[in-house]
Amino acid sequence: MSKEYDLVILGGGTGGYVAAIRASQLGMKVAVVEAEKLGGTCLHHGCIPSKSLLRTAEMYRQMQDALTYGIEVNNLQLIFPKAQERKDKIVNTLYQGVQSLMKKNGIDVYQGYGRILGPSIFSPMPGTISVEYKNGQDNTMLIPKFVLIATGSTPRPFPGMPFDGEHILNSDHALQLTELPSSILIIGGGVIGIEWASMLQDLGVEVTVIENNKTILAGEDLAVQQEVLKALESRGVTILTDTAVESDTIEINDSTIRLSVNTQGKQQNIEVDKLLVSIGREANISEIGLTNTSIQIKNNVIQTNEMYQTKESHIYAIGDCIGGMQLAHVASAEGIIAVEHMAGKSPDPLNPLQIPACIYSFPEVGKVGLTEQQAKDAGYDIKVGTFPFQGIGKAHVYGEPIGFTKIIVDQQTEDILGVHMVGSHVTDLISEASLAKVLDATAWEISKTVHPHPTLSEVFLESALAVDHVQIHG
Repeated sequence: MSKEYDLVILGGGTGGYVAAIRASQLGMKVAVVEAEKLGGTCLHHGCIPSKSLLRTAEMYRQMQDALTYGIEVNNLQLIFPKAQERKDKIVNTLYQGVQSLMKKNGIDVYQGYGRILGPSIFSPMPGTISVEYKNGQDNTMLIPKFVLIATGSTPRPFPGMPFDGEHILNSDHALQLTELPSSILIIGGGVIGIEWASMLQDLGVEVTVIENNKTILAGEDLAVQQEVLKALESRGVTILTDTAVESDTIEINDSTIRLSVNTQGKQQNIEVDKLLVSIGREANISEIGLTNTSIQIKNNVIQTNEMYQTKESHIYAIGDCIGGMQLAHVASAEGIIAVEHMAGKSPDPLNPLQIPACIYSFPEVGKVGLTEQQAKDAGYDIKVGTFPFQGIGKAHVYGEPIGFTKIIVDQQTEDILGVHMVGSHVTDLISEASLAKVLDATAWEISKTVHPHPTLSEVFLESALAVDHVQIHG
């Protein structure tokens, strides 16, 4: 059986389904091919389930301090299966919502594995999609004018430590734990590793983090790195930086894992119940038929131009499979640009310096633009305004007056180069900074924007004023 479409999308994750909806709005006849479930990694194995468990961890941490708020809680206990049940309910609710969006927008969904075919009887150009089904039914041939590859990524294993789902876990496995271990070693002090470290520590697990670099959160501003490190260590997380894991020393029995690590020439042995590997993700680009095309691969990701066209001009690619920032909201934005370009629109290219990024640990982190060091390395003459949440009334009301906001400004033009936040609810606050970047606002303009009191957003007002050393409450 064969069917014709204006656009066929390989992958129904956040980037894929958002692109499908936008294409439908533009009048295209669209199909999505998804081997698993619509929503992809973000909905089923990443953003949503992990943030659901992080919310449980936040509640548990705060309730242990309930007496401070005048509330006595007796016999407080964590029932982890209930937390998992809540997580699964949230995921299922949103999954149903995505399915409804596909129907509402008239998008055909094929539950199968899609492969790109080369030139054939169906088309003189590569791009026909063969949909293979698990139940063995005959393949369906989809013949599109355009193809969008949005196949995402999967967790990268540590060399010499293949995932087994029981002792050596990736983040997908960790989300399916039925009970919490008493101790865990996390290899990787990047965003995902630090989120898991924060969550599990709050849930009562003894956590050790190992990072090969000299610092955790290598892509963050130095002041943010130091603040998060201090906060995690104060809550009992052991963090070993500049440390190498010796995979050939690993020993696994039924209940424990033993291995050796080397920290600046000093060897030590570690014994834990579980090991979580969080060292990045690999693009899902094998076995999808790229060899039937002239699409270029570099560093194991698909190469595209700024409109997300590959070397095959009718085949586009977005999201984790092209590398970049590997964020769900980035994939969505890329998908919208790609389909608008297919439709003959003239979308603006995505500017990475206007894209916010968040870390949902405690404390949270939000950023947009350049770090202080990046700004200096780029040759800017800068001035910096920093203001602590300690000086914000609402932060004290929340009982979490930790962290700060930092605004980096070009001294010559007054343009905002970067904003970095660490503290309570900053992942919800960072969008104001993103809007300021898009509008090319200055710190002075933020300082002239009246912010309501008492709110956490007042930290923007104060840090903007601090750029010129005229902050009010600090």
